[in-house]
Amino acid sequence: MTIASVLDRYSAGAQAREDSLCCPVDYDASLLRLLPAEIIERDYGCGDPSRYVRSGDVVLDLGSGGGKICFMAAQLVGPQGRVVGVDMNEDMLALARKHAQPMAQAMGGQEVCFHKGHIEDLALSLDAAEAYLQQHPLRSSADLLRYEAWAREQRRTQPMIPDSSVDLVVSNCVLNLVDKAQRGQMIAEIFRVLRPGGRVAISDIVCDEEVPDALQQDPELWSGCISGAFQEEEFLKAFVDAGFAAVAYDKWEASPWKVVSGIEFRSVTLTAVKPNGSECMDRGHAVIYRGPFSCVHDDEGHVYPRGVRIAVCERSFDYLTSGPLADSFIGIAPAEPKPAQAWCAPAGTRRPAAESKGGEHASRMPQGSCC
Repeated sequence: MTIASVLDRYSAGAQAREDSLCCPVDYDASLLRLLPAEIIERDYGCGDPSRYVRSGDVVLDLGSGGGKICFMAAQLVGPQGRVVGVDMNEDMLALARKHAQPMAQAMGGQEVCFHKGHIEDLALSLDAAEAYLQQHPLRSSADLLRYEAWAREQRRTQPMIPDSSVDLVVSNCVLNLVDKAQRGQMIAEIFRVLRPGGRVAISDIVCDEEVPDALQQDPELWSGCISGAFQEEEFLKAFVDAGFAAVAYDKWEASPWKVVSGIEFRSVTLTAVKPNGSECMDRGHAVIYRGPFSCVHDDEGHVYPRGVRIAVCERSFDYLTSGPLADSFIGIAPAEPKPAQAWCAPAGTRRPAAESKGGEHASRMPQGSCC
């Protein structure tokens, strides 16, 4: 795989629609009405991560292309939110930037910002790098060393996307285009730019079996979102290994998009949350796992048997009762919080009922409840 094949394929796709680059997606029609036809026609995706945007979010779109998901998200974040797109392809960026100001006027809000950059290096702006290189052309190894020193300083002092500055990272059929050797860094960058409690919604292509090397070396298949696809277990594990919590497939297409050499390639949407990094403090909180399973384990090693009052720290309590797992847990806050102490209970530690009598029971009813 070469980056040139990806750049060439999507530069051509910015000039004229290439149907082989996209899956059928049921986008929210109400968010498409304001979008220019060429933005809609020259978008290449496999899902709709805009559905995860909330009012007030700072949203980062990785591989934003012509800006379709960005312009959809901008209609959802409201005046308190902000949307940023990052892409490395000059032709796609030109298409998005051409419509940024007219779209801002049409939406009555602020303009979406588009940066040129690599999604595996969100700290370095390629716009800034190109401006530097115009002033300081590389003519020797000493020039290269000076550029590398400048780039390190840029990442440190003027990062394109600062640490802990984003509420939601989205992407639509782009992560599979990144070289496998750089994917760990790419996911670490997603983790870096998210605020604690920040969310991920990544629509991409996964495969049910490992893709053979021969297919991975085919530039047409790689740039076509086939041979670079994550294996379905590998995709989840990569985010778990990076430190994310509540990693899940929120969407799983029933039928494969394509079948190549007997391997099924299908569209999915992965969701995850960046945990709050605060210290575990015991104040007497407990949670009860509702079921229907007899027991569940989280990625931190905690165990929650069905129907049992399990002791949790205040951080875990807040996450389990207000985060993406809130429908599965009943939270019990102590009537009188005990003095906080640094603590992390062994997996499965029970909280005796006597310790939480009179406490408030918080419960978000699952969808479909009759009460």
